Amino acid sequence: MATRVLQRVGNGLKQTRNGLQANGQVTVVVRSLSAFREDSWFKSLFVRKVDPRKDAHSHLLAKKEDNNLYKIQFHNVKPECLDAYNALCEDVLPSIHADAEYPCELVGTWNTWYGEQDQAVHLWRYRGGYPALTEVMNKLRQNKKFMDYRRERGKMLLSRRNQLLLEFSFWNEPVPRSGPNIYELRSYQLRPGTMIEWGNYWARAIEIRQQNHEAVGGFFSQIGSLYTVHHLWAYKDLQSREDIRNAAWQREGWDEVVYYTVPLIQHMESRIMIPMKTSPLK
Repeated sequence: MATRVLQRVGNGLKQTRNGLQANGQVTVVVRSLSAFREDSWFKSLFVRKVDPRKDAHSHLLAKKEDNNLYKIQFHNVKPECLDAYNALCEDVLPSIHADAEYPCELVGTWNTWYGEQDQAVHLWRYRGGYPALTEVMNKLRQNKKFMDYRRERGKMLLSRRNQLLLEFSFWNEPVPRSGPNIYELRSYQLRPGTMIEWGNYWARAIEIRQQNHEAVGGFFSQIGSLYTVHHLWAYKDLQSREDIRNAAWQREGWDEVVYYTVPLIQHMESRIMIPMKTSPLK
């Protein structure tokens, strides 16, 4: 352990190499905070090792029984256009997704309440993976109503971005939910190479967070910003969110999950979102 010893001499202090008293003078020992935390720091930095594998991480983490692909889209809307944007989405999107020819489903659509303001978040599911995504995109280019919607929508946006996602095998598949609810989208940018470790810990942690039925869906990126994880939660209100999250700390194993997963994160963000009128997740 690194130790600095300061010896009081007259009105000043000088550094010495030992902590013994000399000629009745008082020595003051100051230990570095980083030295005290040396063991825990290295434990958290070098969490469980993952054996080298020849499998793609997505094959190990994603559900095997289906071939779902998800797209999440973030639209930053001009503040003066938000009401018109919502009305446009509520008018057009339900009719498109009601068409059986399109192998896609609108999972949820929200406005951000706390987090980035004047923002809309949309989540779609494509049953059939990348071929289904390609089929939908090709058909939409031939859909006049959708192309008119895109042109009108473009006048209202400041920016937009999207990601293609797979769902973790150990999370629920998001299904329509009655309301009213608020939703929290917690997004984590992980250190490259740590996705398997994240999945190993959360495969156990999700059992702790299922008791109040707040877990909606968990996803990891395939295209777009990589090594990104999104966890989607539902709560009745902000106070119930606080109560449920605090209660998790009383359950065995939650503290360990947090301890070992926090060092895997480079950046994290929380959005509190309100469903639009036509969202299947109310």
